[in-house]
Amino acid sequence: MIDVNELRKGVTFELDGSLYKVLDYSHNKSGRGNATIRVKARNLLTFATIERTFSSGQSVQDVRLDFHDVSYLYSDGDFYHFMDKETFEQPAIKKETIGDQTKYLREGMEVKLTFYNGEAIDVELPTSVDLKVVRAEMAIRGDTATGVTKKVETDTGLIVQCPNFVNVGDTIRIDTRTGEYVTRI
Repeated sequence: MIDVNELRKGVTFELDGSLYKVLDYSHNKSGRGNATIRVKARNLLTFATIERTFSSGQSVQDVRLDFHDVSYLYSDGDFYHFMDKETFEQPAIKKETIGDQTKYLREGMEVKLTFYNGEAIDVELPTSVDLKVVRAEMAIRGDTATGVTKKVETDTGLIVQCPNFVNVGDTIRIDTRTGEYVTRI
């Protein structure tokens, strides 16, 4: 059992027989009484998102997870296939499990797979990825006085706000936690 005060973004726990991963966490302490911990979590089996409020001092069931370093191989539409770097096994994960993170995946990319009872349940991406720009809006001359941005599309289909100097063919670094532009490579 773990105390609800230890729940943070990314922590996985068991509640009412289901596995949840914390997406957002807030701790509120009023002047009197116990603190309240508000958690937004995703069910790792049904992919439903819940919001739950706990009182300070409550506990949730901790789960034992295994982590494996894998390389992303390919997608067949419904499943994303990976290869374990140590055992060379090729686990597959449903597209719904990965969610919006699919737009950061490139062939050969190294990621971490989370396993629970021998089943792959989650993907942990690196903090940043380098993607190639395949489409960019035209920059308007004279828009350089302020930090004007434009939308660009990467080779994985991700659309990102970037500075005007980013062009088609450039490689840009994206923060996978926020989905924002970091720098041009």
